[in-house]
Amino acid sequence: MELPTGHAIGIDVDTRYLEDESQPGQARYVFAYTIRVRNEGRAPARLIGRHWIITDARGQVREVEGDGVVGEQPYLEPGQAFQYTSGAVLETDIGTMQGSYRMLTDDGTRFDAPIPPFTLTVPRTLH
Repeated sequence: MELPTGHAIGIDVDTRYLEDESQPGQARYVFAYTIRVRNEGRAPARLIGRHWIITDARGQVREVEGDGVVGEQPYLEPGQAFQYTSGAVLETDIGTMQGSYRMLTDDGTRFDAPIPPFTLTVPRTLH
């Protein structure tokens, strides 16, 4: 996706399976993901919203939209980063998440920063 001139958002994701909170016998698989959002552009921007597309191994798709992340709308100067941890619950032992962050600059420009797809998986599920 083409971002407005001077705007670049970097996103790193780390995932983990939460075995203690999961109940595979009841098709409940709980995952945590930690995301680091970096402003790699030349202008400050505020993360004002998120849009997630969550797909499980059966192809069931769930979309989640909302304001900010974990109750915050972080303001990022160029070079600054914000990190947070959240979670997702799937009915299968593997799935994917992808989406975008809605960003707002000081001059009122809005743009979407794409979140590349990442995998949620129980360890030893993928070979």
